[in-house]
Amino acid sequence: MSSSSSPMPHVLLVSAPLQGHVNPLLVLGRHLASRGLLVTFSTAPHAGLKFGHGDGATVDVGRGTIRFEHLKGGALWASDDPRYHDPTGGLMRHLEEAAPPVLAGLIRRQSGAGRPVSCVVANAFAPWATRVAGGMGVPHAMLWTESCAVLSLFYHYFHSLADFPSRDAGPGATVAVPGLPPLAAGDLPALIHAPDEFVWRQVLIADLRSLRETVTWVLVNTFDELELPTMEALRPHLPVIPVGPLCSEAESHGSGHDDDGDCVAWLDAQPPRSVVFVAFGSLLQISRDEMSELAEGLAATGRPFLLVVRDDNRELLPDAGDDCLAAATGSGSRGKVVAWCDQARVLSHAAVGCFVTHCGWNSTVEALASGVPVVTYPAWADQPTNAKFLADVYGVGVRLPKPMARDALRRCIEEVMGGGPEAVAVRARSGKWKAEASAALSTGGSLDKGIQDFVAAILSTCAGTVE
Repeated sequence: MSSSSSPMPHVLLVSAPLQGHVNPLLVLGRHLASRGLLVTFSTAPHAGLKFGHGDGATVDVGRGTIRFEHLKGGALWASDDPRYHDPTGGLMRHLEEAAPPVLAGLIRRQSGAGRPVSCVVANAFAPWATRVAGGMGVPHAMLWTESCAVLSLFYHYFHSLADFPSRDAGPGATVAVPGLPPLAAGDLPALIHAPDEFVWRQVLIADLRSLRETVTWVLVNTFDELELPTMEALRPHLPVIPVGPLCSEAESHGSGHDDDGDCVAWLDAQPPRSVVFVAFGSLLQISRDEMSELAEGLAATGRPFLLVVRDDNRELLPDAGDDCLAAATGSGSRGKVVAWCDQARVLSHAAVGCFVTHCGWNSTVEALASGVPVVTYPAWADQPTNAKFLADVYGVGVRLPKPMARDALRRCIEEVMGGGPEAVAVRARSGKWKAEASAALSTGGSLDKGIQDFVAAILSTCAGTVE
């Protein structure tokens, strides 16, 4: 690749079509492009995904370029197919069957267009992408979009490297894994003890098999200051490279969503550290009773709040005549309800003083990087593990017991936003983690080093061409 006539190294990013998977991969793509690489981002697009750029768009980033060329045609569902909105099984099976030939065709087209793919980076839960790359002789990496702690737990469990409690053990049974604090059974990722026939568990096992057998690099959305002991303990097993936090507002891909500017204008009018921000991600479904308790609990705090309620949950909101919704929708109101917002941008706003979260890893990293205390309300997947670390290891929040109850929510918010000594300590620890994340993002930080190491590896070993 040293010859001036050689094509720019070309990295193809491939994501499962889920927003929480797309977002960190897009930020990684901007980091790679800024260092002089040609980057193409691809997924199976649908109406529920936000990119900020349409199919065929090309954007200059630093010394490089990021392109958008999506997976479509073949047996893939059309972008307006409603089945994309149900990731519980059918979507993953469909991608496993329909996406590989479409992806192979996209890779061949790049070579025909004079930009052969040097490396494929697929995010977690898309093992079909790494199989296609391997079958075509293209070096490939995985972006692990959960914590290194969760990756280590999965790896040790599925390779029988630690003594895990059985599925029937009580929630207090513990497990010891190198590089991690002792964890109770109730803190483990849900997929460890999910039924064998559960499709997400099957996809995870396929991912772990590819990690062990074929993937050259495992990029993790984390940073040294956050998980260095875990990474060091895992490196004898896997080639882990930290490339996070992949959430910087400066790296945001944008959305063009009308609600975003409206949210920022509303936040601008609120006092510093006064707003309770509530968002449960792009997938979590909550019940009508939970929504009612949530709304009443927020109303009881007496604090301004920004509540994200997706369109598919909108009918669960209490009637507009209720106190909470009156406060949230009236002119000069104390609260605001929106269908979507740029979460990283909201968390970085000075008005936000608390984040009530489902504890997805993107949300966890964004909260830490923004220095915002949290109230944890995990549901499934890796969320219980992230909640454990947020409350008990990183010390930046408290756990909201289940089921959702208005008085418990009000108490938890007060614990992290009030004037008591524990709230002061939580805010201080949150500020410490914000500084640590900023250090990781700075020149010479662990993200900078991780990206540089990966780019150097691509330059030295990924010069193959697929015909």
